[in-house]
Amino acid sequence: MIQFNNVHLRFDTGISLRELNFAIHPQEFVYIYGPSGSGKSSILKMCYFELFPNVGSVTVLGENTSKLKRQKIAASRQKIGRVFQTSKLLDDRDIYGNLALPLELRGDKTAAIRQQVVRRADELGLRSRLSHFPTELSLGEQQRVSLARAVISKPDLLLADEPLIHLDAEYADLVLKWLWQLNQGGMTIILATNNEQLIQQEPARTLSLEAGALLEDYSA
Repeated sequence: MIQFNNVHLRFDTGISLRELNFAIHPQEFVYIYGPSGSGKSSILKMCYFELFPNVGSVTVLGENTSKLKRQKIAASRQKIGRVFQTSKLLDDRDIYGNLALPLELRGDKTAAIRQQVVRRADELGLRSRLSHFPTELSLGEQQRVSLARAVISKPDLLLADEPLIHLDAEYADLVLKWLWQLNQGGMTIILATNNEQLIQQEPARTLSLEAGALLEDYSA
């Protein structure tokens, strides 16, 4: 599914990642753990064909990211769901419209789109918010919409960058259990976090980072 081979990534401001070697297999649930600035988000961006290594190679879904032609990146991204630390919802669409958009772009029929939108909204406690606009929602509600949108097209891989950061304890617990259900259904999930308590709550394989280097790769 994902392979990092001797990966180094350098920015003008300094080194972001150095000598990373690891593989993530289909249907794994993997935490990327470390403090702010340790390189967690950079790894997710490399898995999304957004950043590319200066040295080494990154393979995602069978594609060497550095060799993939630019026009094929969009097609590869359709197999990947992504959740940012901020929701990045479209303010000119209501929540139904935001959730429906990936399916509309794919060409799904209206009835099938509605079924999927309502299903994901129900799973994350958003049914009553479908006619609202993003600016009418709390940050936690926006984050849940972002999560629902990321998986609505049933991607093979989900990249989640601090997906619980704006959620209260009740919804954080609901979302974490929901992510595990998606994983048990066959979705590969990579969750970046600096919350050690989260990992202790639902243990899984963890890649521990510090200053761009992999300190430890340990299983639950």
